[in-house]
Amino acid sequence: MGESVVLDPVDLHLLRLLQNDARTTYRDLAAQVGVAPSTCLDRVARLRRAGVILGHRLELDPAKLGRGLQALLLVQVRPHRRELVGPFVDRIRALPESRTVFHLTGPDDYLVHVAVADMTDLQRLVLDEFTSQREVARVETRLIFQQWECGPLLPSAPSAPSAPSAPGATP
Repeated sequence: MGESVVLDPVDLHLLRLLQNDARTTYRDLAAQVGVAPSTCLDRVARLRRAGVILGHRLELDPAKLGRGLQALLLVQVRPHRRELVGPFVDRIRALPESRTVFHLTGPDDYLVHVAVADMTDLQRLVLDEFTSQREVARVETRLIFQQWECGPLLPSAPSAPSAPSAPGATP
């Protein structure tokens, strides 16, 4: 786990804007935050170097690319030893069907989100790429009916408190 980074209000404002639209130009960011474009560029570069900004990504619709069936695979690896875990994770991450891999606590060691063409493709993936591996003791499959993206990591900034009205003034 990485250490947290100290962020000032300008950094937080930049991050809130970028998480909603990573394609915003530095000029537009600077105008919205109230700093010079060069200052904005320097701050974003510092946030990248510090590992706060991990990158920019393009999201693709798996269904439109012929992978309309998504599933979660709960995988148990035995024995759960470092010399087996590293190559297993590398192999799973290299599969084009793999979307995300989580290392877990509890009875299951991994949760793998996959996107495949259909049930036959899912069966092929489980049998040929997972259970055929000596270290894989068990795989449970959960189909995903629907998924939703959640809100941004940084919620929108709290609105400024309104100034108290003068005594006797009507709102």
